[in-house]
Amino acid sequence: MTQTMTGRRERKKAQTRQALAGAALRLFTERGFDKVSVKEVAEAADVSLTTLFNHFPSKEALAFEEDKHLESALVDAIQNRPHGQSVLQALRDHLIHTRTHLRANDPLFALIEATPALRDYAHRMWMRHEKALSGAISEATGLPADSVAVIGLARFTLDIPAVARRCADPAAAIGELFDLLSHGWSIVGMDGPDNDPKPAAG
Repeated sequence: MTQTMTGRRERKKAQTRQALAGAALRLFTERGFDKVSVKEVAEAADVSLTTLFNHFPSKEALAFEEDKHLESALVDAIQNRPHGQSVLQALRDHLIHTRTHLRANDPLFALIEATPALRDYAHRMWMRHEKALSGAISEATGLPADSVAVIGLARFTLDIPAVARRCADPAAAIGELFDLLSHGWSIVGMDGPDNDPKPAAG
């Protein structure tokens, strides 16, 4: 009986979250993020303001219902990569598959692009996954989780989508950036003797 009640409560919570997230996205895309109050979102979902804040700590969080799945997907991409595939290849393929399909015809992508507060929030939320990603890289490579190599790779990986999204072909840009991580600066022809720093004139 207790287990049944717990399951029912969890389903009710999930339904409430979905109702709030759906109402928020609809109102934000119709009228703009800055012109919608959290009270209006609560009313549209037919819940109290207190209930809204029990599920979402801020107005920005309403637009990111799927964020909780992103971290587990990053870790899973490394832990369950095909046999013989490197960590870098697994991360490259994962980012190309998950971070390049959101374009301007997607309402959430368009909303985030048009709203500086949401862009900043999205970046902060995404970068929170650095610790979990470092742990997965450490486990896969045998390197200490606090080593410069592991922390650097985790940070660079998470920063790559922000660079790629400015490009006309984000998927190709992600591939180029991972090539840079794999092979170093020399692949762009900037590591030859003709590019050594010239001594200052005396």
